[in-house]
Amino acid sequence: MSSSVAGPDCCGGLGNIDFRQADLCVMTWLLGYVDPSDPHFVVAVLTITFNPLFWNVVARWEQKTRKLSRAFGSPYLACYVLGGAILLLNVLRSHCFTEAMRSQPRVDSLDSPAVHGLGLALLAAGSVLVLSSFFALGFTGTFLGDYFGILKEARVTTFPFNILDNPMYWGSTANYLGWALMPFTAEIYRQKSSQLRRS
Repeated sequence: MSSSVAGPDCCGGLGNIDFRQADLCVMTWLLGYVDPSDPHFVVAVLTITFNPLFWNVVARWEQKTRKLSRAFGSPYLACYVLGGAILLLNVLRSHCFTEAMRSQPRVDSLDSPAVHGLGLALLAAGSVLVLSSFFALGFTGTFLGDYFGILKEARVTTFPFNILDNPMYWGSTANYLGWALMPFTAEIYRQKSSQLRRS
């Protein structure tokens, strides 16, 4: 095994892979359900990527420089302003996600009452995790107050932090997954309602 600055070169590294021989059937199958060229999809991916990048860069910049705290005259006010910006960005992200879901191809096998129920259950569980996290942390705890020097007296260990390390992230993930399942079943009920009106 040879060693270089980048690390060991196992089995010849990626240079020995002939990508022309790769089996792309999984990717081809996936692209039947996702249209990455759809502008709504592209914008959703950009907002999903940009939002956490933005607030983490701003929070870390604040921690190093304290410039937002000085500009707003208070670390609390600066944290509230960043929290407001994060909330507005999340509204935009949710809107873009919804538009992307509406414009993507439908998966017929997901059009069932069971999937609808699973989507509702994920939304309910995710909402419980997100809301209980917010109530346990408060506004400044939720919106990066620790980077502004606003700390709790002790680490929060009450529900939901006593069952998960990152309940707000898990809750948000459950919400988006549940939400992604809902448009598929919404079409079933729209069609059923349309058929009943015709009868």
